[in-house]
Amino acid sequence: MNILPTGQGVIDLRDRNFSHKAAGLKSFMAMDILERAQELEREGRSIIHLAVGEPDFPTPNAIKDAAFNALNADKTHYTHSLGTFALRQAITDYYLKRYRVRIRPEQILVTSGTSPALMLACAALLNPGDQVIISDPGYACYGNFVTFCDGAPQIVKVYEDNGFQFEPQTLKKQITPQTKAIMINSPANPTGNLLEAERMQELAALGLPILSDEIYHGLVYEGEEHSILEYTDNAFVFNGFSKLYAMTGWRLGYLIAPPAYMRTLQTLQQNFMISASHFGQEAAITALTSPEVLKDLEKMRTTYNERRRFMLKRVREIGLQVAVAPTGAFYIFANAKKFTSDSYNFAFEILEKAGVGVTPGVDFGKNGEGYLRFSYANSLENIAEGMNRLERFFKA
Repeated sequence: MNILPTGQGVIDLRDRNFSHKAAGLKSFMAMDILERAQELEREGRSIIHLAVGEPDFPTPNAIKDAAFNALNADKTHYTHSLGTFALRQAITDYYLKRYRVRIRPEQILVTSGTSPALMLACAALLNPGDQVIISDPGYACYGNFVTFCDGAPQIVKVYEDNGFQFEPQTLKKQITPQTKAIMINSPANPTGNLLEAERMQELAALGLPILSDEIYHGLVYEGEEHSILEYTDNAFVFNGFSKLYAMTGWRLGYLIAPPAYMRTLQTLQQNFMISASHFGQEAAITALTSPEVLKDLEKMRTTYNERRRFMLKRVREIGLQVAVAPTGAFYIFANAKKFTSDSYNFAFEILEKAGVGVTPGVDFGKNGEGYLRFSYANSLENIAEGMNRLERFFKA
């Protein structure tokens, strides 16, 4: 059985013998762009990749050495389904030191990446028809997680003039009896913006569970990121090692949840995932505790910030609008409405004609139409060349 690709996702195969859930999912457009870019590269084209949000740095050596040592010690078998106690304790110590919040190892579930943590939380929390408030624009896959677990995304538009942040008092008026939770992401994908501490407090005060994606914590260049756990215990926190530690391929994340949900989450993990890799968890302890790793992270942050400032200046120079400068993650979400009202096809035109991969804003919601997302997880040399190509393209 083959799922047939189209220009903007997959053909609806619900009239055939396919799962309605699977057939109804739209494609991840950033990956559509990347895969076409790779085809062009195989044809000999030079492509500058500014579409996909993946660190271009190698995993720090101390982390790799820890994994190597764990493999040599034969730590290659199943662990406790919640994760090794040593890693969960290291996470509790990290949150106490970093955010001054106390959690217990029994509140932590270590997963094979942060995406499985999101899936397990939605499966544990949602009944059919339950709604989760999600920002538009927002991370492209949030709605798919909710829908796949029989929930319903409750889309709320956010706007560039205030950094694409929720307005808590406006949000309060949109809460219905079916609203089960609020999803937040700070620093945010695709915008790179931070939620202000006061705004997080106001969101927590609404009384609903908060699903807080904190995977870009540590990648902040101005201001300070905050964990939702500083303001409420009624929260599910998603974090991991992919972005900050340049460990995307290691597939290692974790979920911090209220104690009442942990046995259900554990049961789901036992049935569907079993456990994260043992040697990966040993390496993660080093990631959280090694002074050598901290030095590597500071070098990465300094480099990202240099790229951020350069790209922001060049994006504006070529005629795109960025109302509020992003201060976290590694993204710039730029308004290109004076050039296009079809960001999907426009992104492919840019790729084909300019040789630069960028992500269409509509990937992140209907309210993202007319925007383009740029990733500065690439070398300054490549970013400079990409911006020069884009400048020529827009002038033409």
